[in-house]
Amino acid sequence: MKRASVLIGLLWVVAVLAVIVTSVLYTARLDLMVTKNHADSIQAYYLAIAGAEKAKALIFHEAAERQRSQRHHSGLLYNSPEQFRDIELGRGLYRVIRQGSREEGGELVYGIGDEESRLNVNTAGMEELRKLYGMVPELAAAIVDWRDENNAPSQGGAEAEYYSSLPQPYLPRDGNIQTALEILAVRDVTAEMLLGEDANQNGLLDDEEKDGSTTAPPDNADNVLDHGWAGYLTFETRTQNIPANGEQKIDVQTGSESELTSIPGITQDIAKAIVAHRGQNRLENIADLMEVRAANPNQPGQPQEAQPGNPEGQQNQGRQNSGPQVIDEQLFLDIADYVKTSPESGKRGLINVNTASVPVLLCLEGMTEELAHAIVAHRSSAGFFPNTGYLLRVQGMNRDLFRRLAPKLTVRSENFRIISEGVVPSSGARKRIETIIRLTSRGIDTISYRENL
Repeated sequence: MKRASVLIGLLWVVAVLAVIVTSVLYTARLDLMVTKNHADSIQAYYLAIAGAEKAKALIFHEAAERQRSQRHHSGLLYNSPEQFRDIELGRGLYRVIRQGSREEGGELVYGIGDEESRLNVNTAGMEELRKLYGMVPELAAAIVDWRDENNAPSQGGAEAEYYSSLPQPYLPRDGNIQTALEILAVRDVTAEMLLGEDANQNGLLDDEEKDGSTTAPPDNADNVLDHGWAGYLTFETRTQNIPANGEQKIDVQTGSESELTSIPGITQDIAKAIVAHRGQNRLENIADLMEVRAANPNQPGQPQEAQPGNPEGQQNQGRQNSGPQVIDEQLFLDIADYVKTSPESGKRGLINVNTASVPVLLCLEGMTEELAHAIVAHRSSAGFFPNTGYLLRVQGMNRDLFRRLAPKLTVRSENFRIISEGVVPSSGARKRIETIIRLTSRGIDTISYRENL
């Protein structure tokens, strides 16, 4: 009987030890899994970094190739699965992605995004903001008031007096808006207006954003991302005012005759006519060059004095700009990339007509829906615009409208959005980062950076 009791006790001890050992092993296994998942998560993050760095290197290389071939835009990296789709590295892979626009079918695209294809909320006028879908005058006024430096509210807008009177008071930025989410602080702006179906603001169509009302946020289940205003807006873009070959443009408002004749296609007579014209009519816009007329020798005029911007006016004595136009449309297209009308080396907030969508083009003053669609159709069929002058070849464009649009447009991009995703397939670990960068003559500058999209 005593031996049986000892045996039973021993069996209990063995059972308890087995439970303890099993628990320790299970805990150890969990710890190992947690450690492995954490390590894989870190690896996924660095895979995403690798994707972003590759995109930057390719952007820099492609810019150099464009300059050598004297092209402003190639479009090579906006849809490039061979460079950006599931590139294996170590135990994982990375991809660079963006959500295609409605015009592209709304599918996932392997490539970078162009910031110049968007409307710059910090430089856009109130009338341009009002043309965003769903925007009303009061909201446009409130956005402009939020960013401007004065404290006088626009009609329908809001300034510090309104925000400081709220139950949880705060003050407007009174400076450049920094991020899309900041616009949610503007009076009466809602998340639905700003973000649409893209509730997590990652710029991608996630599963919960295409299933109707099954899970939040509610969406129309059309498999195309409605990204609200945020999908059409950018915050800090600056584009160099240089020709495709990377050299310097000639300022036709101040350039000498010898400088003007250095432009291919500009003869001595045309240069003299430009100098004479600008002495009487300031060249505000490159489109004004098509209004320059030759001096008519049959109509002698009064001696013309030298003026600011016309240092050679004394050479044009006895001439009037009353002859035939000296720069026809074809010559204008040939020289448009080499001339400018101000000393500015660059400009903020220009929109790239080679990448902008119809909704963004529609924000421009004077733009009609028919013309916006015609611009997109023209670049799809005839190729990218070599310079802004080629807009004159778009059906529905005329000189007066081109003159109004040209100062807001560009055909080159130097600011890009990169969404990079790193994945470790064995564990499913996944990380995404978004960075907005600017291409400069020195290299790449980072404008913004976000993790955990």
